[in-house]
Amino acid sequence: MFFVGIDIAKTIHYAAVLSQTGDVIVKPFKFSNDNDGFFRLISALDSFDRSSLIIGLESTAHYGDNLVEFLVSRRFQVCVINPIRTASLRKNNIRKTKTDTVDAVLIARVLLTQPYRLVSQEDIDLMHLKNLGRFRQKLIKERTRLKIQLTAYVDRTFPELQYFFRSGIHQKAVYALLKEAPSPELVASMHLTHLAHLLEIASHGHFKKDVAKELRILARKSVGSSDKALSIQVTQSIEQIQLLDRQLEQVESQMTDIMLGLDSLIMTIPGIGYINGGMIIGEIGDIHRFPSSKQLLAFAGLDPAVYQSGNFRASRTRMSKRGSRVLRYALINAAHNVVKNNQVFHAYYDAKRAEGHSHYSALGHCAGKLVRIIYKILSDEVTFHLE
Repeated sequence: MFFVGIDIAKTIHYAAVLSQTGDVIVKPFKFSNDNDGFFRLISALDSFDRSSLIIGLESTAHYGDNLVEFLVSRRFQVCVINPIRTASLRKNNIRKTKTDTVDAVLIARVLLTQPYRLVSQEDIDLMHLKNLGRFRQKLIKERTRLKIQLTAYVDRTFPELQYFFRSGIHQKAVYALLKEAPSPELVASMHLTHLAHLLEIASHGHFKKDVAKELRILARKSVGSSDKALSIQVTQSIEQIQLLDRQLEQVESQMTDIMLGLDSLIMTIPGIGYINGGMIIGEIGDIHRFPSSKQLLAFAGLDPAVYQSGNFRASRTRMSKRGSRVLRYALINAAHNVVKNNQVFHAYYDAKRAEGHSHYSALGHCAGKLVRIIYKILSDEVTFHLE
């Protein structure tokens, strides 16, 4: 076997090849983080049988992701190393030198002396799910901000509107109305037939002509402002929200496609859908990197925070909320759905509520129980069978 160590950077990487005896076969050389650089690396490795090569690189932000995908797609054996392992080996070096060329050799020595796990196509898919899940959270956060902003604008242009519709202003029919008539003056001047048709089409028949009549009367009596500057802010805020809605649909569609390809056992848990399931396994990654469900619970930040002073130890503590915020969010959402779809979880939730826990606190306990089940399902490759 031959071991290839790659030191990752933003623009330039360094690679070196060691033999099984630890001799440097190919001295450290640099290659760029682009197509030409990647093929230069492959060219340097052409003299070796691919099945005899183990390529290792440190987990360094996102800078090595493209290279990992490139190599795995070409059937190279690749593993991603925790930087803690190379740091430990570096400390044992008497000279404690740290340069790009030295690190490339050091990474290869980690492969030579310590256990490693090869990256699979499934790992690549999980990495994609993780990236998509985190991007989805950013889109949702931005959409929420815009909705709050839009509400503030409508409070000034047409303050009576949000109380007219039972479900508020954030619905397709209201958005269609405000994009065409962002002020009460414009609503009041709309022809009744056109207004009724607009509301009926946008609401899929929910709002009829009587609603249009009441709305036009309300608009005539409104104390809202007809400021054109505010009207522009209303229409453009709606356009941004609708753009984010379309982007979220695309992200969720891609996550669903990946989940269908993976056919993960997490989908056997009732109440877990493709999106929550994708966010959970994307954040977890390789389940075997967690020695037990306790470590996974801590990674999600669902473990209890310990509070102790002297002889005092708190009998009730809150969750630590450390670790992956996205994973914690997805697990709480999933727990809420599982409680509604599984009798055992529903009974567990009711028991926690009976003990005096709030709704959110009880869901937190259910999420902790769900983590232990997910760990069992993924690590032992068994289906959910808790009834």
